[in-house]
Amino acid sequence: MKRKEFLKKASIAAVGSSLLVQSCKSEDADSSTGPAIITNKKYKWKLVTTWPPNFPVLGEGCNMLAEWVKTMSGGRMEINVYGGGELVPALESFEAVSSGAVEMGHGAAYYWAGKSPALQFFTTIPFGLNAQQIDSWMYCGGGLELWEENYARFGLVPFPAGNTGVQMAGWFNKEINSIDDFKGLKMRIPGLGGKVLKKAGGTAVLSAGSEIYTNLERGVIDATEWIGPYHDYKMGFHNIAKYYYAPGWHEPGPILDLFVNKRAFDGLAPDLQEIIRTAAYRLNAWATSEFEAKNNFYLSKLINEEGVDVRRFSDDVLAGLKQYSQEVIEEVIAGDEASAKVYESLMKFSKEIRNWSEYSEKLYYNSI
Repeated sequence: MKRKEFLKKASIAAVGSSLLVQSCKSEDADSSTGPAIITNKKYKWKLVTTWPPNFPVLGEGCNMLAEWVKTMSGGRMEINVYGGGELVPALESFEAVSSGAVEMGHGAAYYWAGKSPALQFFTTIPFGLNAQQIDSWMYCGGGLELWEENYARFGLVPFPAGNTGVQMAGWFNKEINSIDDFKGLKMRIPGLGGKVLKKAGGTAVLSAGSEIYTNLERGVIDATEWIGPYHDYKMGFHNIAKYYYAPGWHEPGPILDLFVNKRAFDGLAPDLQEIIRTAAYRLNAWATSEFEAKNNFYLSKLINEEGVDVRRFSDDVLAGLKQYSQEVIEEVIAGDEASAKVYESLMKFSKEIRNWSEYSEKLYYNSI
């Protein structure tokens, strides 16, 4: 009987509480200015990329993002995508968005290291985190907040928007049997990897993707890295280079970014801002998955159909590259406070997550 009486009183109290909450909501609604109004205002934005027009995965992904935004916004936002060179030169995308000439861009933050050395840490570092780990740092380890802080200086808002996964080391027209074989080598390689090559006695050349084949064919460069088997096959590098080396020590998990003019972004209704965030998040997941799905298939084609000589860097070569990588990073962070702050966060997270990977990913792969 006591239990029944208790439940009866609890039920009456719950009803009363519900009515009170409804009453409070009603009073709040009357006294407030109301929720944000979603208007029918339409936006037509431009997105410039560092990739050739409609380039597999990278350019395609930007086209898909534009369609997702249009669908989710009910047609209120349309985005026209321009490949590198169609509206602005590929490597001037950052400046075009920063100045407000266009609203959005897609590329990789290490292309903009000349603007600020710290930016290159938001793409990848040699012998750094893989795709899964760098996503964890971005979304759950403070990386994205640091990225936003650094891009805000240029009037931009960044969003992770794709990852190639571990890349190949690249295509070479000479054998690399020792660290000394990098001496005198002219190679297309961006970011911190380019500085490591310089330490090893080579020359780093930064060029847009659309220029690489011609430069390699004409001898402007002796070697190039690009992405992995899928894109390398499509680019035709196997027709003009003898040796294909692994692993991609310089880019173990390079994250790509969608960067948006901050003033334009802040001027959007909250729901449109969230639509852009959601579309970028979706692109980030899709691009990584697509690369993983295609690379094995095209690696097999390169080996079995094209007879490509795929080689692995020796342990001595990798050890030398790793030593130079540490020297390069120490020099960068010693001369730039922002770089030091980002690198400290990255290394703290890296140490923690790699301790876990010893018992998860690494242990698993070594057992199969």
